Amino acid sequence: MKLFETENLMISDILENETEFIPLLSSEDEDLIIAEEIPELLPILALRNTVLFPGVVIPITVGRDKSIKLIKEAYRTKKLIGVVAQKDAEIEEPTFDDLNKIGTVANIIKILQMPDGNTTAIIQGKKRFQLLELVQEEPYFKARVAEFEPTEKPPKDKEFRALIASLKDLSIQIINMSPNLPSDAAFAIKNIESPVFLVNFVSSNLNIDVKEKQALLEISDFRERAKNVLSALSGELQMLQLKNQIQNKVKTDIDKQQRDYFLNQQMKTIQEELGDVPGAQDINSLKEKAGKKKWSKTVKEQFDKELEKLQRMNSMSPDFSVQLNYLEFFTDLPWSEYTKDNFDLKRAERILDRDHYGLEKVKERIIEHLAVIKLKNDLKAPILCLVGPPGVGKTSLGKSIAKALGRKYIRMSLGGVRDEAELRGHRKTYIGALPGRIMQNIKKVKASNPVFVLDEVDKVLGASTSGDPQAALLEILDPEQNNAFHDNYLEVDYDLSKVMFVATANTLMTIHPALVDRMEVIDVSGYLLEEKVEIAKRHLIPKQLYEHGVKKGQLTFPKKTIERIIDNYTREAGVRKLEKNIATIIRKNVKYIVEDPNYKKKIEEQDLRKTLGPTRFQKEKSISNDVAGVVTGLAWTAVGGEILFIEVSLSKGKGTLTLTGNLGDVMKESATIAYEYIKSHAEYLDIDPDIFQKWNVHIHIPEGATPKDGPSAGVTMFTALASAFTQRKVRSGIAMTGETTLRGKVLPVGGIKEKILAAKRAKIKDIVLSVENKKDIEDIKESYIAGLSFHYVNNMTEVIDYALLKVKVDNPANIS
Repeated sequence: MKLFETENLMISDILENETEFIPLLSSEDEDLIIAEEIPELLPILALRNTVLFPGVVIPITVGRDKSIKLIKEAYRTKKLIGVVAQKDAEIEEPTFDDLNKIGTVANIIKILQMPDGNTTAIIQGKKRFQLLELVQEEPYFKARVAEFEPTEKPPKDKEFRALIASLKDLSIQIINMSPNLPSDAAFAIKNIESPVFLVNFVSSNLNIDVKEKQALLEISDFRERAKNVLSALSGELQMLQLKNQIQNKVKTDIDKQQRDYFLNQQMKTIQEELGDVPGAQDINSLKEKAGKKKWSKTVKEQFDKELEKLQRMNSMSPDFSVQLNYLEFFTDLPWSEYTKDNFDLKRAERILDRDHYGLEKVKERIIEHLAVIKLKNDLKAPILCLVGPPGVGKTSLGKSIAKALGRKYIRMSLGGVRDEAELRGHRKTYIGALPGRIMQNIKKVKASNPVFVLDEVDKVLGASTSGDPQAALLEILDPEQNNAFHDNYLEVDYDLSKVMFVATANTLMTIHPALVDRMEVIDVSGYLLEEKVEIAKRHLIPKQLYEHGVKKGQLTFPKKTIERIIDNYTREAGVRKLEKNIATIIRKNVKYIVEDPNYKKKIEEQDLRKTLGPTRFQKEKSISNDVAGVVTGLAWTAVGGEILFIEVSLSKGKGTLTLTGNLGDVMKESATIAYEYIKSHAEYLDIDPDIFQKWNVHIHIPEGATPKDGPSAGVTMFTALASAFTQRKVRSGIAMTGETTLRGKVLPVGGIKEKILAAKRAKIKDIVLSVENKKDIEDIKESYIAGLSFHYVNNMTEVIDYALLKVKVDNPANIS
């Protein structure tokens, strides 16, 4: 509320000691105003930033030439004027249409010439009027007007009296709470007897915009206008109370800070007198730790500089604890502290063989890697990256390497890391800043040469608004750069070149090529059935018996039972699900061990249905060659190899090609290539070229809920199409894999070992591959491929010559 104030101009400042102009309205004055007639024509004065209410006296500063002429002439001739607020205060020269239609008749009490050259007029409102039409524009507006809603006597019921009393009380509260308002204003409010004048007086001085004041002026019903004014006053009082609360709180906080500061200074002085300086114990502890460190000159200078900064700080300052935490982390790092390596390769072989059955190729590569380190006495060799399906022992291989070398072991999962700061840390100037996880783990193991397993490196997310974690790994995993790894929190380079990093991944597809280039990739393939049986007997069953509190001999698993679990209840390259199934069986039998002394110790094959439920997977097996157009293919998945069946069906039509089975774009393209090659080589296959326009082709790959993609089914689709169109039998017990081209070339594909394992599980003996995949077969252990026959091909005609027999299927379809 801005009582007695309009546009920062105080009436008391203008009137000074001229007491005849006190802006209060007596009841006699009010009666005279009501009785006074309004002239038919009135000169119109436009107001920019305020609204004049009947009975209220306000000062206005006049700036426009039109307005100055109007008030001077009206003051000289003692004529009434019409005062109307502009609709838009920004308009410099308003037209008649820019004015509100309801205004107030006013009397000019006095004109003053201010020291700054402006002309100020003190005016008093009389009655409300309504603009009818403009009759003159120059030298100022003159309009025909009519009285707006003749003034009624205010009601005298109790409710209205309570309403007026509330208006007075709220106004006085606002005046008392506002330091900028004079106390005389409260006295003036108390002395207003007329309810009409009180409502108009308060409305005029409300802290609301011009549009809201104009709306109040235009309200005809006096009770309603009083209620609206009371509502506005209530809002203003709440705002003022909130403002005062905020100011009081700020003042209290500042007073408390000053008090705390003086008390801390006094405490500091007392402690200095007693010889107990705050923080001295922490600083002495840091100095003691630093004295035992083997630091380079650069690191020591950094520590001394940061310690000196800590000593200058007030121990009660929040920055003191931040700086202390930084220096404690700094001194806790194992600078140039290394564990002694054990390079006994025979011992390392024994540990790897003890912890992992199979994986001969992988263990051989690890031993070779350790031999190079022993000979060079330098770890600056390619970083190992173990790639393979889940559950094949990649992470545990890293632990075995640490045991073999006698080093500390760290495992850090990178799955889902999206923020570079998780690896490099935050600058310590940020609130809650922390070092990166690399340095946190180095501090945890208290050695600068641990075996550091970076698990799931293929799950690291790429560039985002938080930086690129894969780019940070480029420095960590580069032997030429990681001798000066920069952590943002540490602010000084740290030597990671003696750390043996071992990364693990399920696939290389999602890893940045530059990152793959820095690592020595070792493929960790899946296990054969025989290997899984041995792993279960040597590792999984003893481990689960121990974890369930079962002694050796209380439960036994025959080999046939383990094979049945593997074949019927798991479908994986590794042994993780196998271990879970073994744990389930042991857990269900523990109840019998506890309750029944005569329980059955031997887990038989027929017991599996009771403990594990119905068979979950049908054993993979090849299909017979009695039906034309069905060929067995080999596929790679994230959990190992699989066999799949390509089915081709022909129906009378116009030669359309339909593909089903949830196939990806690459696999659809392979089907199109195979179909087009068949068309272009129809004569070689003894097929009438015209039949392609008469028969629709449908290629389907079963298990439609499983997405399938990749180019390796190209030769299988081609063979299935050729068999369907020629009705020739497919060679029995055969499977194939390879990419095809429009020129008829058979290209090599990946995942050969996993695909061969899938073929062995399905009892397939004959496998067709690209001749360029021969090197992959030679790289596989002989026991893996025992009993298998490989047929290498260069082009698609060789595939047909070998895979399709000369005889046709029984009851061949008449394709013509």
